[in-house]
Amino acid sequence: MHQFEVQSIFDGFTLFGQQINFTNSALWMFIVLGLIYVFMLGGMKRELVPGRWQMMVEGLTGFIDNMIASSIGPEGKKYKPWVFTIFMFILFANLLGMMPFGILPGVHPFTVTSQFTVTGVLAVISFSIVLIVGLWKHKLKFFSLFVPHGTPIYMLPLIIPIEIVSFMVRPFSLALRLFVAMIAGHILIKVFANFVIQGIDVGGSGIAIALLSFVFIVFVSTLELLVCAIQAYVFALLTSLYINDAVNLH
Repeated sequence: MHQFEVQSIFDGFTLFGQQINFTNSALWMFIVLGLIYVFMLGGMKRELVPGRWQMMVEGLTGFIDNMIASSIGPEGKKYKPWVFTIFMFILFANLLGMMPFGILPGVHPFTVTSQFTVTGVLAVISFSIVLIVGLWKHKLKFFSLFVPHGTPIYMLPLIIPIEIVSFMVRPFSLALRLFVAMIAGHILIKVFANFVIQGIDVGGSGIAIALLSFVFIVFVSTLELLVCAIQAYVFALLTSLYINDAVNLH
């Protein structure tokens, strides 16, 4: 599990009695942000005949725009910056954590989305937007979200608490889904990698186990690359759907 440890790179400063250090998690988040900046900068040339880079950027922005339009409607455009930001951050962070930087001496790759604190902050910000938008736009009528349309009056004492609990669980499930998907895939790859090393050390029939484990590593790595994109999409989609509840009170 050492690949998920947050380690201090150098000491920072003291704030309210707490030591604030620059960690490997912070370093890789800055790397993710830098890669996103370069990617977006290179794809925003606005050439009349777009190149491949510009087409990739326009394709991603168009993809998020269509998702928001179908999830929220015309009012969704004002929330596009946040939804696009979390989609890009999660996508790049997931993919960066899958890159084989560990083969370089002194480089230890780190998947920031394998930390529940990171995914939790993203989920809390999304949930805060939902609450702020809902209360700002609908005032007390926002709480009608906990009363499904057509619910019989005698069922309200049971339905309302269930709806409230399911609503409050949203940020936790949003953060946990991404965190578990990333940490589980990385652990599985590490387990098979350990089988490869042990099989080679044993020799004989262990070589066959090592080869089979290597095949599993290739399969799981390919699956993980797909999961990286799916998890970014799911996080952005659920955020859009939750915002839709606050905007349209569905």
